[in-house]
Formats: sequence, structure tokens, C-alpha cells
Amino acid sequence: MTSEILNNPIADTSVRARTAGQAVIDGLRAHGVDTVFGIPGVQSYELFNALREEDTIKLIGARHEQACAYMALGYAQSTGKTGVFSVVPGPGILNAGAGILTSLSTSTPTVCLTSEIPTDYMGRGMGHLHEMPDQLGTIRTFAKWAENVLDPATVPATIDEAFRQASSGRPGPAVVAVPWDVLTQHAAMKANQPTQAPAPELDRTDIREAAKILAGAKNPMIMVGSGARHAAAEILALAEQLQAPVVSFRGGRGIVPDDHALGFTCAAGFEPWGETDVLLGIGSRQELAWFRWPDKPENLININIDIDAAQHERLQPNLGIAADSKEAAAALVEALDGAPARESRLAEFTAVKAAKAKEIAGLTPHADYLRAIREALPRNGFFVEEVSQIGFSSFFAIDMFEPRHFITCGYQGNLGYGFPTALGVQAGNRDKVVISVTGDGGFMYGVQELATAVQHGLNLITIVFNNSAFGNVKADQLRIYGQESASELHNPDFVALAESFGALGLKAHTPEELKHSIEQAIEAQRPAVIEVPMPLSLKNTPWKFLMPASRK
Repeated sequence: MTSEILNNPIADTSVRARTAGQAVIDGLRAHGVDTVFGIPGVQSYELFNALREEDTIKLIGARHEQACAYMALGYAQSTGKTGVFSVVPGPGILNAGAGILTSLSTSTPTVCLTSEIPTDYMGRGMGHLHEMPDQLGTIRTFAKWAENVLDPATVPATIDEAFRQASSGRPGPAVVAVPWDVLTQHAAMKANQPTQAPAPELDRTDIREAAKILAGAKNPMIMVGSGARHAAAEILALAEQLQAPVVSFRGGRGIVPDDHALGFTCAAGFEPWGETDVLLGIGSRQELAWFRWPDKPENLININIDIDAAQHERLQPNLGIAADSKEAAAALVEALDGAPARESRLAEFTAVKAAKAKEIAGLTPHADYLRAIREALPRNGFFVEEVSQIGFSSFFAIDMFEPRHFITCGYQGNLGYGFPTALGVQAGNRDKVVISVTGDGGFMYGVQELATAVQHGLNLITIVFNNSAFGNVKADQLRIYGQESASELHNPDFVALAESFGALGLKAHTPEELKHSIEQAIEAQRPAVIEVPMPLSLKNTPWKFLMPASRK
């Protein structure tokens, strides 16, 4: 940028002379960002300085790059907005990689702002600080979209594209890398132009065909995933028209409330599966149908609605409809409006669910503790699962009443994601109660973020179920080999540890004590850790509900 341009008035008021770092923050503001999670480093000083001067954006610093990505994940899943975080290049981006990959697998919109080594050294292998042989190429293997910014003038357009990619179509992670030297360069910047890619045009012929199939179905089932979270009202209306159970596994929890007769968990949903003649998937990978549930009904007709046409190639349904789930569900409701009214099955389904709930109640102590959590957690509170027996049990043993209130890592199953992700949920929902359940092994992956919680007033309630082991691993090892290997753990005193960070530390030995401890933590309005000693059970596990045996 020449001094002549910098010193002269700019005729076009939509163009301003800014550093690239300032332009990045302008882009965040233009896209309505109110929170950024991040850790600064020498390659991103200009960015963080500009962020510090932006009073409309809250900056939450963390103690590990992985936590930054996870917090953005939790923020985005729970709010529906794009989560934003910033880490240094090289080891920083690799540390954040698990969170970026989880954003991809859970179709969660996140934007990562990173940097690069100075442009004069890129690609030369000189060993510059934080250099990777091909950072951009590496990122593109686990992100939806990624780009380097080598010309500061292109920052606004690149930021706009990152947010468009993150939130349009199948949402996912976008990464923008602005090299160390480019961040401080000045250029004339055009104003940001936020846009959203249009959803695929709804094919009304497909909708009519789907409506015809559904109208003729005797036992239809609807299966929903995270791609249907914004379509709750339309899906409930459709389910009531069809008198069809709405089954959710992880990301779809709460789309139809579990206290509604048509709201089914994965465990309850298996009961009507054998008689299902039409399966309507909406924004779902249908993992239950193709992987977890045996005895696929003969002559089953599969209709799949997904904004990502590639999903139809994977699932090979009888009818694939590439569309936004809300628009498609509403169109189906309209198309079925003239169909004969179905006889109510609410009493039938209520009885099915009650019988399954009685069976689940025998999953002790998991179901007992989850019931205590549900009793203490407000109806609009958030629950964050974790890779642990209590987390797996929560897929079906805790009721959810609203979409986006059950936070998940999806099929990645990444141990240790839960606690830092829950901090992001709390950051995006400061007036709501957020509970994170975790095992002792997973909690220690990110225990240092207790400092982040206390520093930034994130009043998360974390329940650590302690069996002094990587419990699932140990159980598998004992079952397969008859002995454990590197799965037993030495733990600190979790109550004392929490208090050393300035958090509230509590201990509960029974479900009743846990409920009381949660109520105490809610009243305290401060970050809290509740330790629950729970010996590993090798016999009473959640797997019979997650991978049910064949009925034949």
C-alpha cells in the first residue's frame, strides 16, 4: 500500500485503509460475532491487538489450543451461530485439529483464524518458527474449507467466504490463515458483504412422491439428526399427521421432546423398528438404521431428506431429496394435508416408551444418576455428553426437551472433548444452566481449563464420574484379554483440585446427593466440579441399548 493512497481521502466510502489484522476483526463484526476463543502468539499479535480494541466482541483466552476449538464447537452447537476461535499456526493448528475435525463430523459451523510463517519463507523448508511443510494442504484434509490470505486487500472477501462456507449447506469448519507479515500490511479494504448460499431448490415432484409413499405407509418412522434442529415445529406437525415415532440418536435429541408420545430415543425407537415399512430420514446419517439396529425390515422404503446431496450417494435411499429440512418438512405437511386422518397411536407409543423406560431403569447406577441430573437441571438447561459409560447412557437415559440442548461429539467419539466444549456452551448461554458429565480420564484431558472457567466467569457444572480408569477401554480389555493394559489411572483429589483453581468442589456418593450438589452449585453461581465415585461395571453397561441384539 503506497503512502499516497494512505494519506489521500478515499472517494468510495465503502473502502477503507486498514491493516489485514484490523480487517479480520471488521469482518467478524460484520458477521455478528460476539465471542472469540483464542490463544495469541507472535504470528497473530496484530490480530489479537485489533481484537482487544473491538468492544463488541468478547475475547475468552484458554490454556490450550484444543480447548479453543472445542469451546467454539460448543458455542456453535448450542446457539446455532458460527463459533470463532484463533490459534497460532503449526503446532497450534494441530492441537486444535481434533476440535476442527469434530466440527466437520457434527456439521457444526466454526471459523478458525490462524496465521502462517512470513511469506518469504513459505514453502522453503528453512525451519522458521511453527513451520509446517504444507499447512494449508493438511488443514484441507479435515476442514470443510480453508484458504491462505497473501494479499491484505482480499481479507474481507475471504472472511465473507469463510462464514458462508461454515454456515451454508452442510455446516462445518472453515479456516483462514493470514501470514505473520501480511497481518500488519495496510491496504484499501472494501466493506464486508455477508451472504448465505441458497439451499437446493426444492423439487416438488419429489415431495409429492414422498407424500404418496408416506400416505400409504402402515408403520412409518421418522429419524432426525442435527440437520433438522431448526425444523422442530415442522417435524412435529409431520409426525402428528403420520402418527409416526420421531427417533433421535445424538444430534437430533430434543427436536421432538422426550415427554411427547412421538419423541423416541434410540433405545425406545428400536421397539417399532421391526414393523417399520417407510423410514423418513431428515438431516440424519441414519446410523441407527445402517449400523446399530439389526433385523432391517423386509421391503423397507427409505426416503432421505438432506441438504447435502452427497448423503444420498452414501445411503442409497429409494428416494433422496436434496433440500433444507425445514422447507422440505413444511412441504410434506402441506402435501399430506388432504390425506385421510390417521388413527391416533399416542396411547400405543406412550406404553411402548414406558416399558422401555422401565427396562432402562435397570441400568444402575447410570440411569439413577442421569435421573438425578434431569431432576436438578432446568427444562431449558444444556447437557454435554462425553466418551464414558455415563455419557453413552445419556444417549437414551436422560430426557431432552429442546433441540441444541444435548451437545455431542457425534461419531468422532473423542475422549476429553466434553469439559472444554461445555465451557463454550456456557459462554454462549450465560443465563442458562449447563452440565457436563465426564469420566475421570476424559476430564484430565482439559482440566487446566478450570482456570479459564474461573477467570471468565463460566459457571459450568462439571460432574466427574471417577472409576480411576479409562473405563470403557478397561472393560473391553478385561472382556477380550482378561487383563488391563495402561487403562488404570492415578487421580488427584478432584474436590481439592477444583478448589485450588478457585472453583467450587463437591463430592456425591449417591444420586440423591448428586441432585443436592447440583442444586447447591446452581445456587452458588460459580464454576463447580462434583466428583462422583462410581466403580466400573463390567456387566451392567449401556451397550445392549446402543447395539441391541437381533430379535430373531
